[in-house]
Amino acid sequence: MKIALVHDQLLQRGGAENVLEVFARMFPEAPIFTLFYDPERMGKKFPPSRVKPSFLNSMPGAKKHYQWYLTMMPLATESYDLRGFDLVLSSSSAFAKGALIHPGTKHICYCHTPTRYLWSDTHSYIEELKRSRLVKLGVKPFLPLLRMWDKQAADRVDHFIANSKTVADRITQYYRRDSEAIYPPVDLKLFSIAPKQDNFFLVGGRLVGYKRYDLVVKAFSQTGIPLKVFGVGPEFDRLREMAKSNVEFLGAIDEKTKAELYQKALAFIHPHVEDFGITAIESMASGRPVLAYGAGGAVETVIPGKTGAFIEEQIWEDIADFAIRFDPTAWNPAEIRKHAEKFSEERFEAEMRAFIEKKLAK
Repeated sequence: MKIALVHDQLLQRGGAENVLEVFARMFPEAPIFTLFYDPERMGKKFPPSRVKPSFLNSMPGAKKHYQWYLTMMPLATESYDLRGFDLVLSSSSAFAKGALIHPGTKHICYCHTPTRYLWSDTHSYIEELKRSRLVKLGVKPFLPLLRMWDKQAADRVDHFIANSKTVADRITQYYRRDSEAIYPPVDLKLFSIAPKQDNFFLVGGRLVGYKRYDLVVKAFSQTGIPLKVFGVGPEFDRLREMAKSNVEFLGAIDEKTKAELYQKALAFIHPHVEDFGITAIESMASGRPVLAYGAGGAVETVIPGKTGAFIEEQIWEDIADFAIRFDPTAWNPAEIRKHAEKFSEERFEAEMRAFIEKKLAK
């Protein structure tokens, strides 16, 4: 059986790329079609010999400013030559699901979320564009057309897999399609329990507005309790300006450093609505509890009182209250780690193979 993999873009590492990495390992002969590809950022796990980037990849500034080509991405996605493949497996939070499939080929889409900036987060996307006012005004009129294309692209998919029940609900709401939830993989061998912790809390990821890291920075700046922040993004400078000296910004870090931070932190703060929430699982895999906003994927992964706690409102006062009252002796690291093991790569691969076999058999 000939299989092709389709992914939105290969310009940075994140949860979606972790999923693609497992797909690439499951099907080692499958080529990877994608809009943009930067081999220096992606490393050896996605070698140039396997990756087939679209024509947009050679456009001026494409790897650094791929947003410039937003209105051309549907055309580029439809340009992939997928003739002769029996199965197309896409990993999509935007355009990959819109690849044109030929008669006799099945298309299974692993959907990380319906395209955020076209459906659930359109207004915040416009506000966060780090471009000139002229470019903002230029993009905005195209969003309704992109939304129409996105819905038509979803109609082409034979079978949807959602990365959480939260995303499955969004697929139903925006695309009017059924899906089955298979939680994404976490490489558990990267994380372990430390014998003792340091005196700091941890937060991090891509520093964008909707993730509400500003609430965490304000809470810890008010209390004076030490906080470490990892990651980069559009909000980096603003967050650093509002922070006091007890809040430390680490910027971009490697996987080893991140694992050590999880181990040594008292707890991890997860203040936003996430599709699934890989960072929360990574913290639990290190035996550390998670304080999460009680919505989205976190309600599917965090067990209150055992592996973490919830705040009911996105307000800095509730985060501060948790930090002030936090009792390290109230948590069982081994029990927290055991729960995280339910999200292993081995479990993900087994569930994906079973799903594919079931659908192809029909």
